Amino acid sequence: MKHSRSQTHRKVHRIPVLRFEDQRLTSFSGLVVLQALFGRLALRERLRACFRHLPVHSIFGHATIVLQLVVHVLLGYRELRDSRYYRDDPLVKRVLGLSRLPDVATISRALMQADARSADNLRRVIRRLVLERLVPLGLRRLTLDFDGSVLGTRRWAEGTAPGYNKKRKGERSYYPLFCTLAQTGQVFDVLHRSGNVHDSNGARLFILACFRAIRTVLPQVQIEVRMDAAFFSDEIVDELQRQGVEFTVSVPFERFVELKQLIETRRHWRRFNDEWSHFESRWKPKVWQQRFRFVFIRRIVRQQHKEPVQLDLFIPYVCGYEFKVIVTNKSVRASKVLAFHNGRGSQEGILGELKSQVQADYVPVRGWIGNRLWLLAGMLAHNLVREMQMVARPTTRGTTEKRATLWLFEQVATIRRNLLQRAGRLTRPRGELTLTMGANAAVKEQLLQYLAALKPAA
Repeated sequence: MKHSRSQTHRKVHRIPVLRFEDQRLTSFSGLVVLQALFGRLALRERLRACFRHLPVHSIFGHATIVLQLVVHVLLGYRELRDSRYYRDDPLVKRVLGLSRLPDVATISRALMQADARSADNLRRVIRRLVLERLVPLGLRRLTLDFDGSVLGTRRWAEGTAPGYNKKRKGERSYYPLFCTLAQTGQVFDVLHRSGNVHDSNGARLFILACFRAIRTVLPQVQIEVRMDAAFFSDEIVDELQRQGVEFTVSVPFERFVELKQLIETRRHWRRFNDEWSHFESRWKPKVWQQRFRFVFIRRIVRQQHKEPVQLDLFIPYVCGYEFKVIVTNKSVRASKVLAFHNGRGSQEGILGELKSQVQADYVPVRGWIGNRLWLLAGMLAHNLVREMQMVARPTTRGTTEKRATLWLFEQVATIRRNLLQRAGRLTRPRGELTLTMGANAAVKEQLLQYLAALKPAA
C-alpha cells in the first residue's frame, strides 16, 4: 500500500524534555532466553558447587559473581566498572536472582579471594556441559584443536610476562593454551600460562587430561587432533600415537636440512588440482625412535611485485611455490589429510570471537586466580550461546573433510544485537509478571523459538 509524502514525513525541531524515573524498564529483554537456558542446565547450582569449599564472607557469593560476569560479557560490556550502567536493570537482577547488584569493589574482591581449586572446579563444569551436549549426538569422530593465544595487558598482573607478541612487542601478557572442539565450535578446556612460555609448555599433560575427560564419557569415540608446528616434537607425536589418536601436526621443516633437500631434489609431484601438489615419505628426525608419514605439499602462488607499478604497461604475473609439511598417522589419501589439517583455521575464528565478543583478552584484576576466573567466565559465555543455538536448531550438515561445525552458528555479537539488546517493560497486570516488548516480528519469532526449545527441559 502506498502512502503520501505528507503521511510519511514530519517536521522535527524540538528536543523532548528528559525525565528519569523508575518505570521497571529494561534494555535487555532478550535475557529471558538466558534465564531459561540457565534453568535448563541448572547452571546456578553447578556454579555454587565450584565454590562450596570457600568460607562464606560475601553476601553475594562467588557463584553469583561468576554468573554476573557471564551476563556482563554477553551484554557487550568489558571493564568491571561498566557494570554500573546496568545495575538498575530489573531483568538483569531477575536473571541473577538478586534485588540489587554488587558494586565494582565487591566483584573485584570476590575474584581476588578465589583459589586455584575454585578455578579447577569451574573448568570441570565447562567440560561437563560440553560433553553433555556431545553424548546425544552419537559422533563416531571428535576433532580437537590445540593452540595458544596471547592475552596482553598494559599493566602489571600476577603471572604476566613479556613474551611473543607480533603486534605489541615487549607487552606483558598471558599465553593460555586452548582446546576447542571442531564439531560444536565450543571451547573444551584451557591451560592458563604466563606470557613468556613456549606453545608446548605443559601441553603434554594438558592434552592427556583432555583425552581422559572425553573418554570417560565417550569411550567409543575416535579422537582426532590438529596442531601447528609449535607442538612438533617426538614427545607429543609419540604420545598421540600411543593414545590411539589420529593426528596431523605441521612440521617446521626449515629446521631440518634433510627435509629441505627432499623438497629441492624432488622432480615428480602428484597434483591434487591446478593449485596443489604433493609427495610423501616415511621419515623421522635422527633423534626419533619411529618413522611416520610425512606429507610434503606445495601450492602455486603469485609473487608480489616490489617495484613501482607501471599502469601503461602489461606486467605478467610470475608464479612461485609455497611449501608446507604435515606429519600424520592418518591412512586416508593426501588430499583429505590436507583438507582436514587446513580445517584447523576454524579455531582461529573461535579464539578471535573469544577476544572480541566476550572480552577474553581483558585482564580485570592483579591476581592470577581472578584473571583465570574471568577467562573461564568468557569461555562459559561463548559455550552457552553455542549451546542455546544447538538446542533450538537441528544440525545443518554432516561431517565434512575440514570438520566444519555441524551447525551454522550466529556469533555472540549477532545474538546480542538482534535478541538480547531489546527494550521492554516489566509489569504485573492482575498480579501476573509480564514483559512487554516492541512488536517486531523477527524478534518475536526468534525469541519464541528459543523459549519453546528450552521449555521442555526447564
